[in-house]
Amino acid sequence: MTDINAYEATPEAEFGDFVALLKPRVMSLVVFTAFVGLFVAPVDVHPFIAFCSVLFIALGGGASGALNMWYDRDIDAIMNRTQTRPIPSGRVDGGAALGLGLVLSVISVMMLGLVANWFAAAFLAFTIFFYAVVYTVWLKRWTPQNIVIGGAAGAFPPMIGWACATGGISIESVLMFALVFFWTPPHFWALALFMKEDYHKAGVPMLTVTHGRQVARRHIFAYTLVLAPFALWLGLTSVGGPLYMAVAVVLNAAFIRGGWQILRRAEETAIADGYAVEKRVFKLSLYYLFLHFLALLVQSWIGGW
Repeated sequence: MTDINAYEATPEAEFGDFVALLKPRVMSLVVFTAFVGLFVAPVDVHPFIAFCSVLFIALGGGASGALNMWYDRDIDAIMNRTQTRPIPSGRVDGGAALGLGLVLSVISVMMLGLVANWFAAAFLAFTIFFYAVVYTVWLKRWTPQNIVIGGAAGAFPPMIGWACATGGISIESVLMFALVFFWTPPHFWALALFMKEDYHKAGVPMLTVTHGRQVARRHIFAYTLVLAPFALWLGLTSVGGPLYMAVAVVLNAAFIRGGWQILRRAEETAIADGYAVEKRVFKLSLYYLFLHFLALLVQSWIGGW
């Protein structure tokens, strides 16, 4: 365990370091899915209210990221892919990250309540708590199902966006949640297949560490099969349409094929070619989610069923 006192703020800390605490890559996914959830909802929302709603959802996502980096500063210092983050690299003090996360949490929730509605604000507060406490503090270091259960935090933003517009939930928003929720395990386990040693060094019980890569391969394929029906079901609702269905059919066929290729791989073959298939499927998973939500957005604009 790395000494927490080793993290000292340095004069080199810049504005960009504090932005990095908010996990801008993750925030971009939060912003996009929340925006789509709000835009496709069957309620007209004033552009200013819509903009502010998405902004405060993004701040809430950033707050979660800062709290996550504060708590995970010990294992981030061990893992190769996270050693350059602001806290383990010594550019930002852990206390500053904690303060930033807490302040942004309060601001984002209160302002979303004032701008949109208090149901959406409470939903955002629960999401921040779920990611920062349930996932980061409890699940991540305790169970190989950390990604499965913890993935709910990343799946809530489209539901929050929908709630900003409608003040509630519906089958459409639940299916958008399911699309992200069931996508998360195969996405992260594909990454874990070629990043296993990082998680092993840090003592994170990722499925590849606790049960081995072959078990993870079977789980990836199984989740691509579970995911596809929810993606197609969403296309049959009021937010779906022929364009979305065409995109969903192609993407899910490709994702299932990728999962099947991973399942059939022998570990010796994967090592020999540098996990090329696993990396390709991981890259596909990034496009998978973005293109589904982009298709929903375009389908809403041109009209659905």
